[in-house]
Amino acid sequence: MAEKQEKNQALEEKTTFNIDKEKDFSNWFSEILKTAELADLRYNIKGFLVYQPWSVLCMEEMARLFEKALQRKGHKPYWFPVMIPEKNFHLEKEHVEGFAPEVFWVTETGDGSKLEEKFALRPTSETAFYQMFSLWIRSYKDLPFKTYQRANVFRYETRATRPFLRIREIHWIEGHCAFKSLEDSMKQVHEDMETTQELLHDAFGIPHIFFQRPQWDKFAGAVNTYAADALMPDGRMLQLPSTHCLGQNFSKPFNVKFVDENSQEQFAYLTCYGPAFDRIFAACIITHGDNKGLRFPFEISPLQVVIVPINFEKESKVLKKALELKERLLELNYRVEIDGSEKRPGEKFYFWEMKGVPLRIEIGPKELKAKELLVFRRDLEKKEKVKEKSLLEFVEKKGKEITKNLRETADKKFKDIILDAKTVEEAKKLLGEKKIVRASFCSTGLESAKCAEAIEKDLGAKVRGTRVDLKEKPFSNCLVCGKAAKEVVYIAFEY
Repeated sequence: MAEKQEKNQALEEKTTFNIDKEKDFSNWFSEILKTAELADLRYNIKGFLVYQPWSVLCMEEMARLFEKALQRKGHKPYWFPVMIPEKNFHLEKEHVEGFAPEVFWVTETGDGSKLEEKFALRPTSETAFYQMFSLWIRSYKDLPFKTYQRANVFRYETRATRPFLRIREIHWIEGHCAFKSLEDSMKQVHEDMETTQELLHDAFGIPHIFFQRPQWDKFAGAVNTYAADALMPDGRMLQLPSTHCLGQNFSKPFNVKFVDENSQEQFAYLTCYGPAFDRIFAACIITHGDNKGLRFPFEISPLQVVIVPINFEKESKVLKKALELKERLLELNYRVEIDGSEKRPGEKFYFWEMKGVPLRIEIGPKELKAKELLVFRRDLEKKEKVKEKSLLEFVEKKGKEITKNLRETADKKFKDIILDAKTVEEAKKLLGEKKIVRASFCSTGLESAKCAEAIEKDLGAKVRGTRVDLKEKPFSNCLVCGKAAKEVVYIAFEY
C-alpha cells in the first residue's frame, strides 16, 4: 500500500509545475514552453519554431478576433505571394536600407539554375501591396482603400533568438490602407491603436502603453511610428502591435495615385499596421502565468472547460453525464474536453492547472446524486458548487469574470512600475529594479540621436518614445546632455 502511495505521489510531482516566476523568470519561461508543450525548439534551423497545438489554438483565436475587428472596420482580406521581386524592394530607399540586412533571398531553383532576378522572402509586404495598389486605385471614389492579409514574414534576426519573443519566422496580420489626405490616414492610425486596445488589453488582458517612436527608431520608410509596449516580469519591454503613418513615401515610388474631385492626379497617403501573434501570445502567457503554470483569458484559451469524471470506471453513469455536459457546452461553441485518462484525479488537476484551462468541472457519484457539479476557477484557484441545471449560465458569467479578473490583476501590477529619473545614475538604479524610467529628454528628433545612443551604450536600455495618450511637460533638463528638454520619454530594456 505504501509503495502504491509513493508511486502516485511521484506521478503527481511529475505533473506539478512550481517555479517562482518573479525570482527566476528566465527558467520559468523556458520550462513552461517545454512542460505545457507550446513549441518544440529542436527544428534544425536556428530561429524557427515548431508551434504545438496549445499555442496554435490560442493564436488562432487571437487571429480570429483581429480579423473580425478589421473586417468590421472596413478592411478586406487578401492573400499575397510570399516572394517579392528585388526591384520592388529597392524602390523606397529608406525602406530597403532598414530591412536589407534582415532579408532572406531566393537566388536559384532546385536544379541549381540561377534565377534572372533575386526574390526576397517578404520581411514585410509594403513593396508587394503598393505595387498592386497602383493598379487598383484610380479615383478618389476608390478611397479609402483598406486591406489586410494574415501571413508569415521572414527576417534574418541577428540578435539572440528566443521562442516567440525574437524569431526569424513571424506569424501576423498586416493591414495596408490608402487615403486621400494625411488627416484621413492619421484617423486610420488612431483606429489601429483603438483596435489594439480593444483586443490586446480588453480581450487578452495585456496592459501596455502606446508610444510615438523617436525619429531614429521609426519603421523604415515611415513618417511616424506608433507602437504598443508591454512590460515583462524581467523588466524588459516587449513591442506588440505597431501602426505607421507612411505619408506619401511609398505612394510616390510605387505610383499610387488617384484622380481627385477636381480631375487632378494626387498621390495617396498610406498606412500599415502589424499585430504579430507570436509576441502577443508570449506577452499573454508571461503576463498572466503564475508559479503553477499558465493562466488564459477565457476568450482565447485553447481549451475553455475541461470535465474530469471521478470514479467513472466504477460508475458508468458518471461518464455518461460528462458526455452529456460536453455536448451541451459544445452546442454553445465552447471549447471543451473530457479527461477520461487513467491518471489519478490529483494528477489530472495538476496537469490542467499547469495548462491554464480557465474552468474545470469535477463530477463523480456524489455530484451525480446531488445533481450538482464542483467547478474550479484557475484564476482564483477556488472551487464552488453549481447546480447542474445552472451550468451554462454559470460558464457564461464566470468566463467574463475570469478575463476581467486577469486584466485587472495585470493592470494593478503595471501601475507601480513607472518612476521618474532626472539623471543617468537614477535611471540606471531604477532599471536595475525592473522599472520603466520616465525622464525629460532634449527631443525625439534626429538631432538628439546621440543622447539616445549614450543611453543605449551606458545603460543597455532604449528610449521608447513619447506617450500617445498623454501630453507631458518636461520636469528637468535632459538627463543625458543637460540641455533644455522638449519631451518626456520612457526608457526601458527591450527584447
